[in-house]
Amino acid sequence: MNTDALRIDLAAAFRMAAHFDLNEGICNHFSVAIPGADERYLLNPYGVHWSEMQPEHLLLVDGHGTVLEGKGEVEATARNIHIAGHRANPKHLCILHTHMPFATSLTMIEQGRLEMAHQTAARFYGRTAYEEEFGGFALDENEGARIAGDQTNRGDADIVFLANHGVMVGGPSVAVAFDDLYFLERACRQQVYAMSTGRPLKIIPEAECRHTASQWMQVLEFQANEHFEALKRVVA
Repeated sequence: MNTDALRIDLAAAFRMAAHFDLNEGICNHFSVAIPGADERYLLNPYGVHWSEMQPEHLLLVDGHGTVLEGKGEVEATARNIHIAGHRANPKHLCILHTHMPFATSLTMIEQGRLEMAHQTAARFYGRTAYEEEFGGFALDENEGARIAGDQTNRGDADIVFLANHGVMVGGPSVAVAFDDLYFLERACRQQVYAMSTGRPLKIIPEAECRHTASQWMQVLEFQANEHFEALKRVVA
């Protein structure tokens, strides 16, 4: 996929995220690594609301966060989190960082975990890691590297819950990453609603969880692409 196509998809992902209330003001950030020998990334400029994001708004930056194309500035936390994240996990062409409400709520409780209590949660079985300590704003490279380290040091995690903070979702394409983001929030919402009853969660047995996760993986990319194109038509 060429840079123009990546711009179109990434801008659409911002607008979709705003539609589903996954954004927080003008904060949080999405990125795409441009394939090639040189380190190049697309990132959102600070101050553009996600609901108005267009391909031409996105900034092209190098590995130092220097703007090569586009108007505006890269927020320090976006630069530090995303560049470190892409370096740590080259398989993640796209990285999405949000403070979306229900996923973030699980980062705010002791031993908060996405529990395998629903088939949607099983989509993330074996794909999730947890950063246990809050490190403040990622205003320097060290904090970005620390967050990225949690992605590499805990297996092949595509989803990282950041303690007292939010979540990071990485994927091989914008469509797959956004689909994971969308379903992650739904899985967390289902869990929070169930927990609010005060009754114990009914956890799916391990064998069935593994089986359901494998079923998800068989259709994930196809479904993600179809879902993303549908959302382009009706939302973005």
